[in-house]
Amino acid sequence: MSMSFIDLAAQQRRIRAKIDAAVAAVLDSGAYVMGPQVREFEAKLAAFGQAKLALSCANGTDAIALPLMAWGVGPGDAVFCPSFTFAATPEVVPWVGATPVFVDVLPDTFNLDPAKLEAAIAGVKAQGQLTPKVVIAVDLFGQPADYPAIKAICDREGLKLVSDSAQGFGCILDGKHPLHWADVATTSFFPAKPLGCYGDGGAVLTNDQDLWDLMDSFRVHGKAVAPDLVGGTFDHDTKYLNTRIGMNSRLDTIQAAILIEKLAIFQEEIDLRQVVANRYAEGLKGAVIATPKVIDGGVSVWAQYVIEHDNRDGLAAHLKTQGVPTAVYYPVPMHVQAPYADFPRGAGGLPVTEAKAETVLALPMHPYLAEGDQQRIIDSIRAFNG
Repeated sequence: MSMSFIDLAAQQRRIRAKIDAAVAAVLDSGAYVMGPQVREFEAKLAAFGQAKLALSCANGTDAIALPLMAWGVGPGDAVFCPSFTFAATPEVVPWVGATPVFVDVLPDTFNLDPAKLEAAIAGVKAQGQLTPKVVIAVDLFGQPADYPAIKAICDREGLKLVSDSAQGFGCILDGKHPLHWADVATTSFFPAKPLGCYGDGGAVLTNDQDLWDLMDSFRVHGKAVAPDLVGGTFDHDTKYLNTRIGMNSRLDTIQAAILIEKLAIFQEEIDLRQVVANRYAEGLKGAVIATPKVIDGGVSVWAQYVIEHDNRDGLAAHLKTQGVPTAVYYPVPMHVQAPYADFPRGAGGLPVTEAKAETVLALPMHPYLAEGDQQRIIDSIRAFNG
């Protein structure tokens, strides 16, 4: 019997009545775009993420682009990011005309290696063709990057720091959310994410009101915002006074209403994910190269549970015969894919990234994974002789 890789239906069964009521309220109101539920959700999201402000948008990719636009990042600027990530992380950099510089990851957490970051920045400065501007750290698979070390480098070099927490929103390090160190934290509400809606959605968390205002302008076609009107007035809808070139990146009201209900149970679901992760760690001892290592002081939200195996593809094929779905994050690093192959990479290349792409395998992971189903997964892995 097959099982779900991520069982969204189990969560939906739990809160279906509340979601139905929330959606019905939006339908009855007629406020389908930027309705009151959007601002309500932004306020609650900010409170959960230990932020002063949250700005919702159409997807997690736009969430990374918006602060780059607001900071004026552009041609001649270098933005440092891992290659062991989804395309959304580096693809926004060329959008604004800047250049992504790929940096290797740590072999145990798969997150950005601070030492390799420092070397990459030094290399760019030595070449003199690009100006270091921004670091995008990715909270891969649900756990925080080494923010104290990365933040120290950014402060020393005068760089902005983005926490790409598309997979990691809700993770903490020493009790603090990534925004404690980052200038902004971004996230995605793609349905498969730990906090996902039933479509596309994203958000940026920040403590900077001026930055929030700029991003608010950029997300709605460059509309005029409060700072643009200082010393003047505009008696019409400000979306018709365009003070910069922007985009159309709003979170639908229906999705905001759904997310309000999901956020209400999110911490409990994080705790349930930890129970599942603990069962995997105990059950798979000695059966694989490695089970996930979480940074000291860190709490993962376990967007994925990724093991390593010498015969990754053979194991995946075996598990498929047992009705166990798997996924590979990521089989082809970004820096070797055609659109990104010519962008700079840190000194010494990215050997860890390239090695991990051959061994990683994600197992079913969600808060409602039944213990019996999980034991079947563990037993199937332990029975593999390939």
